[in-house]
Amino acid sequence: MIRKLRKQLVSLSIDHARHDVSSDNSNRILYALKSRGPLSARVLGRALGITEVGMRQHLAKLCGEGLVAFDDQAGEIGRPKRQWRLTAKGHGRFPDTHGDLTVSLIAGIRSVFGQAGLDRLIEARQEAMIATYRQALQPFPGLGDRVGALAQLRTAEGYMAASEEQSDGSFLLIESHCPICVAAKACQGFCRSELELFQATFGADASVTRQEHLLSDGRRCIYRIERLT
Repeated sequence: MIRKLRKQLVSLSIDHARHDVSSDNSNRILYALKSRGPLSARVLGRALGITEVGMRQHLAKLCGEGLVAFDDQAGEIGRPKRQWRLTAKGHGRFPDTHGDLTVSLIAGIRSVFGQAGLDRLIEARQEAMIATYRQALQPFPGLGDRVGALAQLRTAEGYMAASEEQSDGSFLLIESHCPICVAAKACQGFCRSELELFQATFGADASVTRQEHLLSDGRRCIYRIERLT
């Protein structure tokens, strides 16, 4: 009897461990597609250390759950190349920060204080964030180090940010997720404020331009930061 119970416990432990590993791999796949965009099973497998066969099994499971979908792109030779991407449900696994509450607050502020009152609130938020970012970036004299430090700050805030140096000496701040997307859709002032926020953070010695915008049919938000000579 005891031996039988032990076997059952071992079996349950193995099944639980397999579930945890599978769940962890699923989250890693979703994160990779969120941060890097559409990818093939082969590229995903290499990036995450999973065999191509194993990756196809994970993707099939995620597809069945409605979290990912694929597009077959015609190649020059052979079969079409299958590119996997997140669905709207998959993007929903990366939550907005209190989206419904934020939209309700925005509507309430507009109703009570008008658009001017909402604009002032956004300005106050921007001023506070400028002070925070400037203080955090102060120890870094080089532009690249400052962009990297800002990316870390934004990642901590939920933006899944990264920095990339370009061949022309400029830098990209890439944000693959927007934790205030619902609020930004309800009030475009938040997006305008973000661009002004970055420009004020880096000061008059740098230029900040938006290259891609999540709310303008972009997959993510990308900002180019370059030195002014």
